[in-house]
Amino acid sequence: MFDDDDADEQLVRPYTITSGRTSPERADLTLITLVTTVPEDTTRATPAVPRMQPEHRTILAMCQDSKAVVEVSAELGLPVALTKILIGDLVDAGRLWARSPRPFTQQGEVSGMAILEAVRDGLRKL
Repeated sequence: MFDDDDADEQLVRPYTITSGRTSPERADLTLITLVTTVPEDTTRATPAVPRMQPEHRTILAMCQDSKAVVEVSAELGLPVALTKILIGDLVDAGRLWARSPRPFTQQGEVSGMAILEAVRDGLRKL
């Protein structure tokens, strides 16, 4: 059986992670957007992330190699919308780079099938 205190704690935690924000401010973050940690040796200073949470630090650690937003969400065990908010914080602070994947065909055109195959393969890894 569920304890009411445990249920309340699980419901409140995502709200506290984002300081009450319920939807991502960035429209450019999709499920297949790739995010990568900005190297610390960059010459420009990176501002602090306001309201830095342990999840922010976890995202920075796991994104040393490029990962799709959906992969980050799955590894964190958090809803995608919540993950997008956290990733948006890090992108806005200059701590993460975000870019859309651009699979190309041999003729240099974007292949819809290549995108679908990449999503399929990513989902299989989860």
